[in-house]
Amino acid sequence: MRSMFNSQIGLVGRVMDMQLQRQNVISGNLANIETPNYKPRELEFEKELQAAMGLDMRGRMTTTRQGHMPAAFNPDNFGPEWEKQFKPRQIHGEDRVNLDKEMAKHAKNQLQYSALTQVMSKMFEGMNSIIMDGKQA
Repeated sequence: MRSMFNSQIGLVGRVMDMQLQRQNVISGNLANIETPNYKPRELEFEKELQAAMGLDMRGRMTTTRQGHMPAAFNPDNFGPEWEKQFKPRQIHGEDRVNLDKEMAKHAKNQLQYSALTQVMSKMFEGMNSIIMDGKQA
């Protein structure tokens, strides 16, 4: 049986997984701040997420023809590919871990994760409300 919430919960859950992985990468960068020749790593998945959802950079749905309906998001087919694409940055003066930048990324990531937990909580509250209303009828 298909659920009306399955797609949204799957999407939010998958993005939360990516945020957690990003947090681990940031923590690894911070842990190696004093390591000689360590190159900071980054995990970016926003463009891949938009492509998986069929959205353009402004959040509008992309279709090839006007009559086409967008495909449903499948969270199992989405994930970061940073392990395959990782290439250390070679920018003069910026090829080591910058504490301020990493802490800013950490704070941003933490805020985004907190927002996603609130969204997930509201979805479950909505499901609970629907269940309880159906139980009383």
